[in-house]
Amino acid sequence: MNTTAKCEQIGKKYKQEWIFRHFDFTFESSQAYAIVGNNGSGKSTLMQMLAGYAAPSKGKVIYEIDQKTVSNDTLFRYLAWCSPALELLLEMTLYEFLTFHFQFKPLVKDFIISQLIDALDLKKAVHKPLIHFSSGMLQRVKLAICFYADVPILLLDEPTTNLDTKGIDWYLEQMEQPHILKKLVVVSSNQPHEYGFCNQVIDIGSYKSV
Repeated sequence: MNTTAKCEQIGKKYKQEWIFRHFDFTFESSQAYAIVGNNGSGKSTLMQMLAGYAAPSKGKVIYEIDQKTVSNDTLFRYLAWCSPALELLLEMTLYEFLTFHFQFKPLVKDFIISQLIDALDLKKAVHKPLIHFSSGMLQRVKLAICFYADVPILLLDEPTTNLDTKGIDWYLEQMEQPHILKKLVVVSSNQPHEYGFCNQVIDIGSYKSV
């Protein structure tokens, strides 16, 4: 799918202060972008706007897939978003959760749940309730349901939160998968190892304006 996300002069204002404004940019498929900036500069806020979870105070975000505009009501069908605030159904086992989740969002073509568990390297925990997973294991699950969803847009907010060195290596390996390289990818981060593969780095702090 040929996918674009057009940010037209968007900005976000809290009370009397602009977090950022006049952000004018077009994101495109088969490209990876990093959003960087100091704490409080608006990285996560921008990601929420890209995901359709928050509305700009000014401007608009327009998604087009194969030159057709995607409505806000249907945007969720085309994107996967991972953030530290993402919650999982902890009472389910890993297998139950993955099976349940992918009833609502399809897996990548010719992929099945058992292969996803292999990709997660969590075969020994397949029947273990998520509530007993470590924070790093849970983060892998959060990332995996995004990596292997058959959608053209991938949004990652601080993606290696709680991951150890092995987990970070796993994350970077996933970002090199052919089906990921075709997507429109945006990574919000202050950690260079999280976005070193990105084609372009955008400092949201440069759009700060009072």
